[in-house]
Amino acid sequence: MLIDIRPDSDVPIYLQIREQIVAGIASGQIRPGDPLPSVRQMARDLGVNMHTVNKAYIYLQTDGYVRVLGRRGVVAADAPAPGAETIRETEIEFRRILTEAKARGLTREAVTELFEKQLRAVDDAVRENADKGGF
Repeated sequence: MLIDIRPDSDVPIYLQIREQIVAGIASGQIRPGDPLPSVRQMARDLGVNMHTVNKAYIYLQTDGYVRVLGRRGVVAADAPAPGAETIRETEIEFRRILTEAKARGLTREAVTELFEKQLRAVDDAVRENADKGGF
């Protein structure tokens, strides 16, 4: 998996790492049980501080995307069945995004089109990675 860090981005580096790993999981590029690089290795590969990678991994662990196995490393976690908490959190995030979109003048049609476009992109990435055999 290739992680592309943009140091000039407004998004902190630890969030860029987190978001790209989540995208890898969502697309099927990273599957449950797949090992992720050690904090030290990823920091070296990306040219960032180890604390930055560690912070990303802590967020990923807290959110249930990875399991930290101590000295044995970090692996992608099994996807939990979407329960009430996941649905509630997703609704909250959707509401935040939709409120911002409306405040920026996007119409219902524009938001629906963007949502469908992104949903297709994720579906396409999942299919593509399944065809390639995943991570």
